[in-house]
Amino acid sequence: MAGDPFLYLSDDGKSSLFLSDLEVDRAKQQSQVDEVVRTAELKEAFENSGATLSEDATQRTAQLIGVVAKERGLSGFEVPASFPVSLADALRGNGLGVTWVSGPFVPERVVKTPDEIASIRRAIEHTEAAITAAIEQLRAADVRDGVLHENGAPLTAEAVRFTINRELLDRGCVGYDSIVAGGEHAVDPHDRGSGPLDTDRPIILDVFPRDLASRFHGDMTRTVVKGRASDEVKRMFDAVKAAKDGAEAALCDGVDGWDVHAGVVKTFEDAGFVTEKRDGRMVGFFHGTGHGLGLDVHEAPRLGKAHDIMRAGHVVTVEPGLYYPGVGGMRLEDDVVITKDGCENLCTLGYELEI
Repeated sequence: MAGDPFLYLSDDGKSSLFLSDLEVDRAKQQSQVDEVVRTAELKEAFENSGATLSEDATQRTAQLIGVVAKERGLSGFEVPASFPVSLADALRGNGLGVTWVSGPFVPERVVKTPDEIASIRRAIEHTEAAITAAIEQLRAADVRDGVLHENGAPLTAEAVRFTINRELLDRGCVGYDSIVAGGEHAVDPHDRGSGPLDTDRPIILDVFPRDLASRFHGDMTRTVVKGRASDEVKRMFDAVKAAKDGAEAALCDGVDGWDVHAGVVKTFEDAGFVTEKRDGRMVGFFHGTGHGLGLDVHEAPRLGKAHDIMRAGHVVTVEPGLYYPGVGGMRLEDDVVITKDGCENLCTLGYELEI
């Protein structure tokens, strides 16, 4: 992980990093590339040619990349789809070809090694501890006039999120935008949640921290009700759990993520949960079933409306959900590693609706 921008080049089996002087020594110690180069050397080579570096940062970067291309006899580059348009245009303006590559730019990251899976498993353990701390805080809360209270004041989503993030920090992790969404907030899958939490309504706890030691993520969701869940909420919980179990049973090396997602959709439809637009907003199940997990919290492959083929060593989330205004949201999420004959759930935290 570098604090400053850097260039990475893979050419004919040789990997190179080009960094500022601030990052060079650390890169030599920690990176696994074949070569670490100071960008100052590129600047010197460019200026020694009699040319003047541009004052524009993008043009200057393109000029330095041009030095690399000239020294190594390269006429162009393949870049990730997220590559900046401005830099691509500058490189093309300097006579270099730029072609973007769809899909994972570093495919080696998609299939995890045993050590990487162990790192993800540790991140998950920390995630489970944080969710458990949140559930215990909710369980201990008092109920007054339909609102949860703690120490005489309403218990808010912000207070529970603080508990989650404090637990993560104590464990050497950082939580980003952890979701504590109750009531109508839970109807929007990416609403972080705010304000006092109600009794008898679902509260979604979605936590996806990064372990600072390994840089790998965990990503888990539990939905709980402090008090009594309605019959409709119980039906939603049972349907989501059945959909998640069915998806995990279908996952194995060679299966199409589209087919796994379609199975989840069918489970919900068979249970009577319709996905449609009502009053201008979507209700039901309207997001993907899961995504890859690793150094990024969202990465390839996907379990959704794309034909991504699962391979042994992929680590993916499985997170079906249902969302209905006036009732609430319901989501359960675990992380699994694909094996030749199935998948292994890396999570151990149970599923408890009423607390």
